Amino acid sequence: MRTGSPTVASHAAEVVRLPLLAAGADVDVVVVADTHGNPHPNTPALIESFAPPVILHAGDIGDLSVLNDLRKQAPVLAVRGNIDEHAPALPDTMLIDFVAGERPVLKVLLTHIAVYGPKLRAEVARQARALSADLVICGHSHVPFIGRDKGLVVFNPGSIGPRRFTLPIVFGVLRLSSTGISMRHVSCETGQTWLP
Repeated sequence: MRTGSPTVASHAAEVVRLPLLAAGADVDVVVVADTHGNPHPNTPALIESFAPPVILHAGDIGDLSVLNDLRKQAPVLAVRGNIDEHAPALPDTMLIDFVAGERPVLKVLLTHIAVYGPKLRAEVARQARALSADLVICGHSHVPFIGRDKGLVVFNPGSIGPRRFTLPIVFGVLRLSSTGISMRHVSCETGQTWLP
């Protein structure tokens, strides 16, 4: 890992402090969810093209070998989804505190189920506020989504697993830069930015 190793401490949610490269450097964090044991075959090469310092997995991993495969591209921080009862060592929620030096950059609450339609669930909003999170990242619906609700930004990377209905097969990229934070989705089928 080019940015230093995450450190973990126990709290209401598992808390990970993640140092970034350096103040002012752009960093692309890859966000995946809902692999269901079978990520799209283009995923490894596409993730590698972003050279992420870390990959976040928002649950419904399926076969845990998926995490080992993702670790070939970068360290992985993952939470348990509703199909991951076979992974009791994984937390249900995780607070990731991105820092540059000692300067806070972004606090992310990573969880699996956080929204009902486009609305943030009340209990997740309460937890995010209690932990001073700026952003909630979730999975579960397979619907790629960037929005705001209850004063919080919400990001669902979509799914890189088997297609559900007519939904796209996509992952998310969270760019942390000196000018701010941006989010987008990347199609596993085309390698291009996906837009609704």
